[in-house]
Amino acid sequence: MDIFNFKYFYIMITSKQCQERYGAPELERAMVIFDVPAQLEIGFIPKRIYCNKDLVKPLEKALNLIVLRDCAKFIKSWDGCFNIRKKRGLSSKSLHSWGLAIDINAASNQLGHYPTLNPELVKCFKEAGFDWGGDWARPDGMHMQLSSFK
Repeated sequence: MDIFNFKYFYIMITSKQCQERYGAPELERAMVIFDVPAQLEIGFIPKRIYCNKDLVKPLEKALNLIVLRDCAKFIKSWDGCFNIRKKRGLSSKSLHSWGLAIDINAASNQLGHYPTLNPELVKCFKEAGFDWGGDWARPDGMHMQLSSFK
């Protein structure tokens, strides 16, 4: 295995980087209300999403791709964005704490289980600048998080 091949090795945004960039999540310094454009109010996607300002453009791009590719039918539930908490089973904070992650279809994509999200839906998020938790060693198939700061 070539560890320098992007397929096998990439660096994700860390809680420490979020802390340095935005401060303590309780301060909610970078949080905004994203008014989802009417044409993107699809299925279970809320009309307004409280999230990090840096998540708005990538999320809007992902939603546009979902509409364009007729993938909205694969979203069964919207399970949140902003939630100040630690990563499950770990001591560091989740990127949800800074509003940089979303969860969808949580009931059928539990942490540590085989992910069941539709590959085309996942592709829409990845192309828009998200990392998918379903790719991780401990899969979290419901989880999408911003892949880099722009």
